[in-house]
Amino acid sequence: MTDAKPTGFILCADDFALTDGVSRSILALLEEGRLSAAGAMTNRPHWPRLAQSFAAQGGRADLGLHLNLTCAAPLSSMPRVAPRGVLPSLPLLARAAAASRAARREIAAEIARQLDAFEDAAGRAPDFLDGHQHAHVLPGVRRAVLDALQRRYPAGSVYLRDPADRLSAIRARGVATGKAMVIATLSRGLAQAARRRGIPVNHGFSGVASFDPAADFAQDLARFLIRPGPLHLVMCHPGFVDDELRGLDPVVETRPLEHRALLAFEPPPGLKMLRFGALAAANRA
Repeated sequence: MTDAKPTGFILCADDFALTDGVSRSILALLEEGRLSAAGAMTNRPHWPRLAQSFAAQGGRADLGLHLNLTCAAPLSSMPRVAPRGVLPSLPLLARAAAASRAARREIAAEIARQLDAFEDAAGRAPDFLDGHQHAHVLPGVRRAVLDALQRRYPAGSVYLRDPADRLSAIRARGVATGKAMVIATLSRGLAQAARRRGIPVNHGFSGVASFDPAADFAQDLARFLIRPGPLHLVMCHPGFVDDELRGLDPVVETRPLEHRALLAFEPPPGLKMLRFGALAAANRA
């Protein structure tokens, strides 16, 4: 990694397969070349039907697992973590993962099932792994994630999202600053732990938003590229609204606003939207 000024960034849409409307939005953006990565929730019932359409975008973007431990149902029984068959809220997941060895075993098994579901339906390994609501960084979850990636895939072949960034960069962007700082703090140490196991990570992260429909997402998107890291990753949450989404997720009304802003988005001069491998290669050059 050089100290040269960054020349690119990864733009990643989360939540493919959450609902049909979210999935149609992400596929449309991938087809238009408006994203360089997208992550899929393989525990959702839409995944088997949509997986081949998703996999067909592999020539355009990185395609990964958006590990889901906090929304809807797990792929199999988790009596300690999801006793009623519904995955817990993020605080309840954090508490269970920190306090219970049985819960950590269930979490490790669900991670394996969701990776299996990605591979089985897409016919390939994921390019990366990240977590819905950043659950992959939690104590009690992150070790299971690192273990799974190290055990299943050749070193360097699958990257892991690190949601941390420099606090000075977060402050300079001025978007959901407090929330972004909390996520960065929770993520402390993840990058070092991943690299020790031969798992690549992004270096620089933004996209944490207030999800306020009154906010100007196009303006926020430009601010997410202030002080980018050398392997900078910007997350986003586009989608078309449907009744299923309203019943599942708190992020609803801002999704179509993000979709429209992404269709019109042009990177600032000197920065290109790239896939992880191309961005890493540019940094090595």
